[in-house]
Amino acid sequence: MVTTESRLPDDALIAGILGGNKRLFEVIIRRHNQRLYRIGMSVLGNETEVEDAMQTAYINAYRHLPQFERRAAFSTWLCRIMLHQCYEQKRKNNLMHRLPEAQDNLACMKTPENVLAGKELGAILERAIGSLPEKYRLVFVLREMEDMSVRETSEALGIEPSNVKVRLNRAKGMLREQLGGYMKNNVYAFHLVKCDRIAAYVMARLENG
Repeated sequence: MVTTESRLPDDALIAGILGGNKRLFEVIIRRHNQRLYRIGMSVLGNETEVEDAMQTAYINAYRHLPQFERRAAFSTWLCRIMLHQCYEQKRKNNLMHRLPEAQDNLACMKTPENVLAGKELGAILERAIGSLPEKYRLVFVLREMEDMSVRETSEALGIEPSNVKVRLNRAKGMLREQLGGYMKNNVYAFHLVKCDRIAAYVMARLENG
């Protein structure tokens, strides 16, 4: 359902949240779920771990919202928080010797949702993107699938704009040309049931303190 609040830009939502309307944060969550999920899959490659990272990232973003200085777009700031959380979880996974399991999950990503929806090709695309080295995969996802600009991607990843362009070209060169037209709407799709689950969990945590 499209509500009046869902049409508000991020800055207006943030002002309302800081003014005491905590429920507006649910609009933020639903608006950015797809992007954060794709970022998470690019780094962690495991749906359960990605959802955990998203929940933690949103809670951290809410708690630090008064410190958001608007030097970059809110979406870029949120991406940085998500990336930080993903890398933190990946570091812990390395310490626990669980990284090979995560890589296997990424390489063999064919979920029941994909099968039931007849998205075998989507699984093939996910495996192709998952086979890219992480630094190329992240740039590809942000630029080609999330339509972030070179500047936004540069700010989110903390690299030079020239490096964004080089890595994107390198990523494209690693993928087969015929995959390009299909992937934007079919790879790492964040289904409504997941969106509801993330939103419900985060808002419940915020309501309880």
